[in-house]
Amino acid sequence: MEEILAPLKNAPLTSIGTYVVVYALWGIGMNTFGKKACIAEFRYWWQIITVYLLYMIPISLILSPLEWYAQYAYGLFFMGILEFGGYALKSSIAHPGNILDRWFGERNFALGMTLFFASYFPLGNAAVEYIHELLFC
Repeated sequence: MEEILAPLKNAPLTSIGTYVVVYALWGIGMNTFGKKACIAEFRYWWQIITVYLLYMIPISLILSPLEWYAQYAYGLFFMGILEFGGYALKSSIAHPGNILDRWFGERNFALGMTLFFASYFPLGNAAVEYIHELLFC
C-alpha cells in the first residue's frame, strides 16, 4: 500500500498546485460545456471541487507513474464508479435527448461518459507534467 500511495505522498507542492489549477479550470470548462451543449452537468457548482480536485487529483497522482494505457484502464474503473454513482444519486444531470443519447442510445450514456472521462487521467497527468516543467524547472 505504501508503494501505491508514494506518488501522492511524495508529490511536490508545486506539482499539487499545478494539478489544482489545471483540474479546476478543466472542471469548470467541462461543466460549462456540458450545460451549454445540453449534454450533462453537475447539480451543484461545488461538485467541481469534490470531483475534479478531491477525487480526480489523488487518483491522477497515484496513477501518474504508470504507462498511459494503464492510467486509462484504471481510469475506467474509477470513472465508472463516479459516473454510476452520480447518475444513481441524481447529483449529476443527464439532459434528456442529448447528442450522446441520440447517437448511442439512452442506456449507453453513462458508459460513453466513462469511456470519455477515463482519458482524463493520462491526459491530465501529461498536461500537468508539461505545465509544471514549463513553470518550475
